[in-house]
Order: sequence, then C-alpha cells, then structure tokens
Amino acid sequence: MTGREILLTTWSLFALLAVEAIAQPAAPHSRDALTALQREARTAFDEGRYDRVIHSLEAIRLDHEPSRELLRIGILSYLRVGRSVDALRTYTRFVPPGRPEDSRLLRELALGFITERVHDPQEYVRIAVYTALAANASEDVRLVLEDGLHDPSVPVRAKVLEGLGRLGRATSLAVFTRALQDPTPTVRIAALNALGERGDPSVLDVIHQTARSGEGATHVFALAAMVKLGRDDALRELMSAATLPDPDVRMAALGALGRLKDPSSLPVLSQSVYDPHPSVRAFAAGALGEFGDPGGAPVLTFALGDEYPRVRSVAAASLGRLRMEYTRSLLWQAVRDPDIRVQAGALEGLLRLGDRNAVLVASDLAKHPDPSARSALAQAVGIAGNREALVVLEQLLKDQQPQPRLTAARALGRYTGGRVIALLKDALKDSDAAVRIVAAGSLMQVLATQKR
Repeated sequence: MTGREILLTTWSLFALLAVEAIAQPAAPHSRDALTALQREARTAFDEGRYDRVIHSLEAIRLDHEPSRELLRIGILSYLRVGRSVDALRTYTRFVPPGRPEDSRLLRELALGFITERVHDPQEYVRIAVYTALAANASEDVRLVLEDGLHDPSVPVRAKVLEGLGRLGRATSLAVFTRALQDPTPTVRIAALNALGERGDPSVLDVIHQTARSGEGATHVFALAAMVKLGRDDALRELMSAATLPDPDVRMAALGALGRLKDPSSLPVLSQSVYDPHPSVRAFAAGALGEFGDPGGAPVLTFALGDEYPRVRSVAAASLGRLRMEYTRSLLWQAVRDPDIRVQAGALEGLLRLGDRNAVLVASDLAKHPDPSARSALAQAVGIAGNREALVVLEQLLKDQQPQPRLTAARALGRYTGGRVIALLKDALKDSDAAVRIVAAGSLMQVLATQKR
C-alpha cells in the first residue's frame, strides 16, 4: 500500500469515527444530576448570579424538561440581565398554549420589555417607555420614573410627572415643586396637573404663585389646579380665560373646563364652538364630549357641518360620547365624509353606540392605503371600547407599517380578556422596539384591570 493509500485510509477511518460520534446521542442527564443542577441554579438566583442561572437553564438538553421553578427563575434572570426576548421564549415553555397565565410573572415580563429601554438613544423609544410607565404607575416603578426627570426630552419629563402624579402622596411634594421651575411650559403644566390631582390644599400657595407669575397655558393650568383644590374664584377666572384674544390660551382653558365638568361652564364651552379660530372650535367640541352633558348635543350637531375636517371629526366623536340614540343617523352621514379623520371620528361615535354595522365599515377602513388613516382608525376603535371591534385591532396589529401596529397595541390596553392578552403577547415579538414597548404597557394595564 502506497503512502497516499495509507493516508486516504486513515482519513476515511477518522471520518467514520466522526460520523458515529455525531450519531451517538449524548448521555442524558440523570435525575440526580438534574436535581443538583436546579438546586445550584436556585442558590445562584438567591445570590444574584443571574448569568449562572441562565447557564444552568441553557445547559439542559431540549429533550429534558426543566422544573417549573427553574423555568420561573430563568425567566426572572433573563429579565434581570436585559434579555426580555429570551424571557418571553422561556415563558412560553413555562405557560404552554392552553394553560392559564401566571399574571404576576407575565407582568414582570411585560415590565422587563419596558425598563430595558429606559436609556435608549432614540427619543421616540424613550417616550414610548415613559408613556407606558406613566400609564402603569405603581410603587415598584417609582424610582425608574423619578430617574426620567433627568431625561433631556421634554415629552419624557412631562410623562414622568404624569405617572408620579398617579402615585399621589407616595411621591414627594418637592418633586413637583422643583418641576414648576422647569424652563419648558409643557413640564410645568404636567407638574400643575399632578399637584391638582394630589388633593393636598397645602400646595395652594405654590400653585397660586405660579398662577400669578405664569403666562399663557401655564397660567390657565395653574387656575385649573386651584379649582380642583377648592378655589371657586379660580373657576370664574378660568372661564374668562376661554374668551381671551390668544387662541392658545382659549384652547387650554376649554380643555381644562371640559375635564372639570362644572355645570356653570357649559355655556362657555357651547359658545366656543362658534369661535373664529378652527383649532379653538375643535377644542371646544372635544371639551363638550369630555364634559358629557346632553345639553352640548345641539352645538356639536352644528359643528358636524364645520368647514374644517378636524372640527367635524372631533364633533362626531364627542356626539358618540354623549350616547344619545337620535345621533346615530347624523353619525352615519359623517361616515360618508370625504375626509378620513371625520370618518374615523364618526365610527368612534357609532361604536360607542354599539352599532354592529360600524364594525364592518371599520374593517374596510383598516385597508386604507394611508397608514396615518389606519392609525387614526385604531385610536378611534380603542377609545370606543367596543368588543366586537377587536377584530379590527387584530387586523391592524399585522399592519405592514409600525405606526398602525403601535396605535392598535395601545388601543388594546382598554380591553380585557384572554384573547387580548394573547394578542399583546404576540405583539411583544414585533420587529419595532416602540411597538413592543407599547404592547408591554397595554399588557400591564389589562392584567391590572383583571386583577381588580
């Protein structure tokens, strides 16, 4: 045999041995070995060595099922190190399809999707993060919210104050008083809103000082906070602000009056539907819907004929909020409006009235070529809260553009039930970070609602 033949024979032998080695299954974990591995993982978790827990979990062959306890601490470990996608995959093993959800663990999972992006370099992602945290404000996210007060983004800081305001007196008063010195009116207004909701009369002096020194919308929202804290004289000044020359001030005043719902302000809101500025008219129509008094129906009906689509859209949605059966025919006329925004507002109103035919029209509108139109529809469906329209949101969660998917995910936070949870869990796999964050926030809202 030549040297070449010997070499070829040797290579063939090595190749055969390699194939046999690959074909030979690895020795399975013994029961005792698995038990020891899982016990070590538990110890590592208690000591905060989350990477070690993950290593133990991933070391178990797929044909050996880890204990539920190992899966649980594995999920939590993935979340502690910022690997929410892996945590979701493991949760699917922990709660297979058809099994009841573990609400507490699922909430932890959703929160992990949000908090791992608090320092994302993209502002729009951080806005999504803090919007979700504000909507789900609780003691376990308070420190994360407070950290957001140092964010350079104005919308982020405003959302943080909104969330901290929901925590009531659990948040230090100094947080809000410091925010009143923020250079940006939007942040100062968020602080004033939070102080008004706090229900603490001891802050009246601070708010009164802001009302005297503040200008424009800041002055208006300071007056609104004073009204919430029992200062009736501030209500009269607030109603006067709704007639001042500056349209921005008028809009701010109308928005505040709509939320306060004081009967004496209804004439001011109704008259403002005839304001010469279209944005003011739209604000007045929206405030009447929020106010919810049937006495606003005649002027809202008039506003359906406004020359500006935005006014017609808000008027249609507000008519639906009044839930008056005779407005159904008016809203169907608005559905035929050439402007997509008006159609969406009218469908919102009809869905509030429980109109089943509106669901069919909404399904067709979900195929509109303009993604902003599809997004407006998702928002309208969510605000209406009609369960039969869930099919529309499910359709929009699969949209090719991220904005309709994001709006649909946010809208689902207004619903409850296993079907909604399943949709939101699936949305956690979305390719867009903001969509995943919004879906996680909505999931937390749904879980909190079901818990109550």
